[in-house]
Amino acid sequence: MSTDVRGEGQAMAAQGTSRRERVRQATLAEIRAAARRLLIEQGQAAVTINAVAREMGMSGPALYHYFAGHEELVGAVTADFFRELTEAMEAARDAYPPGDHARRLLATCRAMRRWAVTHRAEFGWVFASPITRRPGSPRELAGRDFEQVFLDEIADLWRARRFPVPAPDELDPSIREQLRAYAADTGSGLPVEAIHVFLSCWTRLYGLLCMEVLDQLDFAYSDLEPVFEECLRELAPRLGLDYDAAAGRAR
Repeated sequence: MSTDVRGEGQAMAAQGTSRRERVRQATLAEIRAAARRLLIEQGQAAVTINAVAREMGMSGPALYHYFAGHEELVGAVTADFFRELTEAMEAARDAYPPGDHARRLLATCRAMRRWAVTHRAEFGWVFASPITRRPGSPRELAGRDFEQVFLDEIADLWRARRFPVPAPDELDPSIREQLRAYAADTGSGLPVEAIHVFLSCWTRLYGLLCMEVLDQLDFAYSDLEPVFEECLRELAPRLGLDYDAAAGRAR
């Protein structure tokens, strides 16, 4: 066989493989979209392999050609939600220039809440239904990217100007050790004391948002946006920032 013919054959084979892969990726995206529809319309319990297969017009066993099982499907859909949320937060943050720490951070927080309250089913899926976190899986990587948005902004702030932190010996030894390991894992370059402040702020914001979206505060509040804003107003000076009531608000 001549070199030209062999080369042409290889190119056609590569083209065919690429075409098959495009079809496969399109089918995977369609499966994840079907799972999302079931989640929104019928709730988490409705998202089963067989139910998604019916939505797709295929058999349950056929779906296993694309996902090894329910957990892998859940992980893929969760990764989609994480990416969507992360993109919303990054877009809001990047509406302000680097160095405008207060507005970037407040815009990030407000975008997180805005996505959560307008995607309640998806938020509940991500945060109220934990599954096994497999290192290197799409779900794990997308989750890390989401967590990193807030952490990176805090790290940039710390490098630009120090915010108030507790003395190391003020922290419980167990907390210090756990945070030292976490700091090393994130690669943020933040000292343990700054990580402690970051996590204190993050857990307060995140905890409040979870309680709102999961309807755990509806016995007292019908509108939690002012409560969320009050939380931001209190956290800003803890990070040495000025509170801006407008940054990142939906227009």
